[in-house]
Amino acid sequence: MLISFIRAVILLVTVIISLRLMGKRQIGELQPTELVVTILLSEIAVVPMQDNDIPMLNSMIAVCVLVGIEILLGAVSVKSDRFRSVLQGNSVLLIKDGVLDQKNMKKLRYNLDDVLEALRQKDVFDIADVQYAFAETNGSLSVLLKPEKQPLTAGLAGKAPPDPGVADALVMDGKIIGLRLKDSAVTAEELRHIIRKTGIRQEDIFLLTVNKQGKVNVIEREKGL
Repeated sequence: MLISFIRAVILLVTVIISLRLMGKRQIGELQPTELVVTILLSEIAVVPMQDNDIPMLNSMIAVCVLVGIEILLGAVSVKSDRFRSVLQGNSVLLIKDGVLDQKNMKKLRYNLDDVLEALRQKDVFDIADVQYAFAETNGSLSVLLKPEKQPLTAGLAGKAPPDPGVADALVMDGKIIGLRLKDSAVTAEELRHIIRKTGIRQEDIFLLTVNKQGKVNVIEREKGL
């Protein structure tokens, strides 16, 4: 009994430390690789808890290997947007101007009930109210309401709200994202001009977004990161 208790405590502490090393996210926010690793960790930890004849060291080594691989994949994903796209996928547009993109729905194997349920969870009960809706890589749905359906604020009181559109992330981690630039309203030359106006070197830009109205938002990379 005492041996089982000690083994359970050691494995519990090992799994907790491993999950902490992987980062703090809710289950619904896990990327596919993170979810797979989390499931495998739980399976690996349960077996030696139930059978004292199984060497505990084998399970601890397996846990460390899985966490090491996950950390390595995360590090490579930060450096390479192409690798990140292959590993995690990309956000997919499901609704634009209140119209469902049925081709993308079929590609993601979404049915109408899936979309309507996800919208209701966002307190949206009419597809016609949606300006944009994206299926994110973690399975969640991001929704932007049409301007006239957005909550009224003091700044918009008595005025027709402008449509800001979706802000395009054109520079990420010091790199220009060519695929997003091609689909945005900003040309390569205009983007270079925007970068020059910020006074920040491109390699020092952590994130630069431009919305439909030309509003630029820049986040500079913190020193030492």
